[in-house]
Amino acid sequence: MKKLAYIIAILLFTGLFSELFAGTGENPQSPPIGEAAPEFTLVNQNGEEVSLSDFRGSFVVLEWLNHDCPFVRKFYNAGEMQRLQRHYAEEGVVWLSIISSREGEQGHLTQEQARQAMATHNSAQHAILIDEPGIVGRAYNARTTPHMFVIDPDGILLYDGAIDSVPSANPDTIAEADNFLVAALDAAMAGEPVAIPTTRPYGCSVKY
Repeated sequence: MKKLAYIIAILLFTGLFSELFAGTGENPQSPPIGEAAPEFTLVNQNGEEVSLSDFRGSFVVLEWLNHDCPFVRKFYNAGEMQRLQRHYAEEGVVWLSIISSREGEQGHLTQEQARQAMATHNSAQHAILIDEPGIVGRAYNARTTPHMFVIDPDGILLYDGAIDSVPSANPDTIAEADNFLVAALDAAMAGEPVAIPTTRPYGCSVKY
């Protein structure tokens, strides 16, 4: 009986933990899959303006980023996010990491700090974009870090959700997880429909 009670307690805790960190699922304010992704212009780590429309004709990945979040560290410390960035860059995919943390909140970076973060983590995204007012984050209803989006060469939103299927901060789970981002990108780039276009994102809440 004690063992059963322990298992039940663990399950209850896991459920609570998931609710605290995993976001709220599909939201009517999220941009619709199959329609034009919200346009934006943000400043990158070098102080240059970057617009989504600059990359029309290419697949684009949007990654909501907060390097202080353990769920983000899971992927960067293991080198998995950088591996994906480099792999898809070779395939012509544009990878944009967006920081919507406001000044004074966890994960906020200045342009100089963003440059330092790219060097420290040896990351290979096309750019880190600073969304300090949170306007772009709210337009996409970005709820967690990481929260991933895939946009096709015509500017159509194809995927919105978690990077993978295991809502854990433990890097040991990466190998066992189904990677939703990879599945969406690979299908779309092969001219096939995305089988799972939306999932519930997990991670730390975006610090608007």
